[in-house]
Amino acid sequence: MTIAEQIRACLQDAFHPTTLVVTDDSESHRGHSGFREGEESHFNVTIRAAAFAGQSRIARHRAVHAALGDIVSRIHALALDVDA
Repeated sequence: MTIAEQIRACLQDAFHPTTLVVTDDSESHRGHSGFREGEESHFNVTIRAAAFAGQSRIARHRAVHAALGDIVSRIHALALDVDA
């Protein structure tokens, strides 16, 4: 299972989102810090879920990081767009 698939599965299980888009943006970071040839290192995630209603931006981001667990430590960058 790819890291993108793992991210998708964790977030789907944790939040049952109405929208979930996980984009591996690693190749566009070639030559930049954290890029690793042939590996997944940079991701963009857009997620919309009722579970985030009433939470601050920081609380939403913390919830996503908690749901991803150790996956976060295996990647270089994670850009989040999180809302209810």
